[in-house]
Amino acid sequence: MSSPTPSTLRIGRRYRANRLDGPYDALVIGSGIGGLSAAACLSKLGKKVAVFEQHYTAGGFTHSYERNGYEWDVGVHYIGDVGHDTTLTKKLFDHITDGQLKWAPMDPCYDRIHLGERQYDLLAGPDAFAASLKQAFPDEHRAIDRYITLTGKAARAIKVHTSAKLLPRPFAAALTKGFALTGAGKLNRPTAEVLGELTDNKELIAVLTGQWGDNGLPPEQSSFLIHAIIARHYLYGGYYPVGGASRMAATIIPVIQQSGGDVFTYADVREILIENGRATGLRLADDHEMRAPLIISDAGVFNTFGELLPEHSPHRRHYQQKLETVERSMASACLYIGLKGDAADLRLPKTNLWIYPDNRYQQQLDQALADPDHHDIPLTYISFPSAKDPDFARRYPGRATIEIVAAAPYHWFQSWADTPWGKRGDDYEALKEKFAQRLLEKLFEKMPHLREHLDYYELSTPLSTAYFCRYPSGEIYGLNHDPARFEQRWLRPKTEIPGLYLTGQDILSCGVAGAMVAGLLTAVAASGARGLPLAKRMFVDA
Repeated sequence: MSSPTPSTLRIGRRYRANRLDGPYDALVIGSGIGGLSAAACLSKLGKKVAVFEQHYTAGGFTHSYERNGYEWDVGVHYIGDVGHDTTLTKKLFDHITDGQLKWAPMDPCYDRIHLGERQYDLLAGPDAFAASLKQAFPDEHRAIDRYITLTGKAARAIKVHTSAKLLPRPFAAALTKGFALTGAGKLNRPTAEVLGELTDNKELIAVLTGQWGDNGLPPEQSSFLIHAIIARHYLYGGYYPVGGASRMAATIIPVIQQSGGDVFTYADVREILIENGRATGLRLADDHEMRAPLIISDAGVFNTFGELLPEHSPHRRHYQQKLETVERSMASACLYIGLKGDAADLRLPKTNLWIYPDNRYQQQLDQALADPDHHDIPLTYISFPSAKDPDFARRYPGRATIEIVAAAPYHWFQSWADTPWGKRGDDYEALKEKFAQRLLEKLFEKMPHLREHLDYYELSTPLSTAYFCRYPSGEIYGLNHDPARFEQRWLRPKTEIPGLYLTGQDILSCGVAGAMVAGLLTAVAASGARGLPLAKRMFVDA
């Protein structure tokens, strides 16, 4: 979800052609966490990198925005695996920020799953996680233990999947094919199917998959691999960046600048330059051209191969065909809420709420997407960023914020897609207001005392995501994480076009950590032997 309008939280240097200080060793399209991570890792290897971001602020889905005296994040609701210095996520964050990004733990219950009137808590730590579920499901002890073991096996499978993306294609293909025949490799099946082999208790399966909004597909459609990645990512609890989500870009950019590079905003890339079959540079909206030996796209595979690659490019037809093997991920709406009063006084938790009508996720989703006016909202996620961030009260005394995310397909709003941003008309505003009121009532059902403290709210729709983040269908997770997606060997950093590399959530997995690790992979792939010590330090020694 992207902020509806520009704000004062502008991070990065505004682009002007005369501000470029080339030559650069690498040019990066997009300043999402994947692009920033790739640029920072390359900078650490002595490369001078320029990052071009078309938005007014850097960070992609990790940016924050401010309005009416409030501040919200637009995509960073919580991060896992940063509570210990030896995890890959924490080591990589420390590497690309020089250790300047700090983390605050959430409550021991990091996610609370509501299935109708029933409530279940996911607690930090494997023992506490299992004990809480076993108390709720006393006849399912064996299934719960097997589940934790199985997610660990799947997480190890992902390490092989990740490593294959760095190998030459013939070796990667052999590794992937051999691994697919193993027990762990056979976990790339629908999540509901895998869990159905552990238990026939539909309620337990619904609780275990209650975070499905974190990957955008209900368990009947998602690969168990992505489910396991997310479940293991948060198994030791959730964390939030001290100072808010914008601290990510704010602490990464100085590392990029250490080797002479920079991050430019309002820098709209229109085309990847291809000369003699090789990617050699970029053309920006002002027709200025920049050249460098390495071109890295963090714009997503649909934008990269469908919009930025010129018609005469080698392998363009090949990639156009590959795009038919993957699908765009879900779209959503987000309600940004401002409250008078600080988080402590308002008793806001550091726990996320996942609210569902019942445990029939797929059925509820299908019904609501087809006929939203006559069915309950199938997924409502409520986050309390001002409670999670210990620095928020200092920056915004006497105020608090809440964010409510809900599934909202692009076609609900498509009628207004060709209208100007900010001038979409009364019908559009009425539709937004109607949906906003439904989301507010979801909040007040759980926390009725907040109604009298409501001061401000605004809703972003998939059109906001399309406008600000250049995801044409409002997709927030890039590609769908179904089993077919994990079989696409072309989703890797190095493309068939010499000099052109990919990064971000499309080449590995969604989420901040997935996109950030993709940035590391891209930097290693683009650096050759020079990047191997970095890969060993991050992956092997983690």
